[in-house]
Amino acid sequence: MAGSGLMMVWAAAMIMIWLATPSQAIWLSLPSSGTKCISEEIHSNVVVLLDYSLVQGGDDDRSHPTTMSVRGSDFMVTSPYGTNLHHQENVTKGQSAFTTSEGGIHIACFWLDGNHQNGADRSIDVDWKTGISTKDWDSVAKKEKIEGVELELRKLEGIVDAIHENIIFLKEREAKMREVSETTNARVAWFSLMSLGVCIVVSALQLWHLQHFFRKKKLI
Repeated sequence: MAGSGLMMVWAAAMIMIWLATPSQAIWLSLPSSGTKCISEEIHSNVVVLLDYSLVQGGDDDRSHPTTMSVRGSDFMVTSPYGTNLHHQENVTKGQSAFTTSEGGIHIACFWLDGNHQNGADRSIDVDWKTGISTKDWDSVAKKEKIEGVELELRKLEGIVDAIHENIIFLKEREAKMREVSETTNARVAWFSLMSLGVCIVVSALQLWHLQHFFRKKKLI
């Protein structure tokens, strides 16, 4: 009972943190040459929504960005095993939506087109959403004809489900890590016993050799 109570308190705290933390975009400064990448660890069967928009100016011009109307950037998303999930060239803005089939670190990389104007640096606004964050609650409310408290409860239900899935994912990962740790410990123990056995055999052979040598020399 105490464990389940602590779990409920922890889940409630996570919900409050989730609701209190606003969704913020990521700003990247793209150099005239080179690549900037962002990554996030996502488990399998998770919906991912990524919006990006290339803007003029560097870090000092974020308060008044202007969408570029000239040469754009190249964009690519890869899975943990190197599968190309999304790739676009010479774009100034766009969106990528997909469902992960592999669990692990997913990487999104951006680089400026080689012929972009003036060869100056640019900034890109990236909004990366996963799981419950990608859900369009306005569409859900219109489709199911719910509003007010019922809609908020549906949001909370979705958040709780997402937290529950994350807890299960963490438990599975902990179990795998524990299994690897136990296997490693067993192998280390067997290696230690083998090393001890080799040392004992070598010591016995050395003792036998010394005794044989001293007897041959008639020293003992």
